[in-house]
Amino acid sequence: MAARKKSTSKAAPGVNFNHAMIYSRDVGKALHFYRDLLGFKSLEEMEYGGRMVYARLRAAEGDGTIALHMVEPGKELPAGDGIRLYFEVKGLEKFCEGLASGGVKFSRMPKLMPWGWTHAYLDDPDGHEVSLYWAGAKRFKRSAMR
Repeated sequence: MAARKKSTSKAAPGVNFNHAMIYSRDVGKALHFYRDLLGFKSLEEMEYGGRMVYARLRAAEGDGTIALHMVEPGKELPAGDGIRLYFEVKGLEKFCEGLASGGVKFSRMPKLMPWGWTHAYLDDPDGHEVSLYWAGAKRFKRSAMR
């Protein structure tokens, strides 16, 4: 095994990814998708004016978090925002079959990709692309195209 190279980055030491903010037209619908369908655990939920405006969630496995935030009044979500969210799921095929049997529409059911990971693709209620995947031990290794 090759020795790890020391980082030459000038960034502050100890930087850690905290969360991704997902803007939504309807936080209640987004909360249902991420919490009830994908299995995220709710850390906090905020209502304002009788409407869900914010929720912070933690992945069922690991310590990754996301935040759902209502789009500011008078603003729209940008079309084709270029964001795809990736969530790793052990037992991917069975998980996706369960979602599909519950009515979730996939643009692609799980498929082994040329780089060796299995991916499924779908959209959240606001049209953000979501990839559910399984890489396992390959996650932190270089991919090789097949």
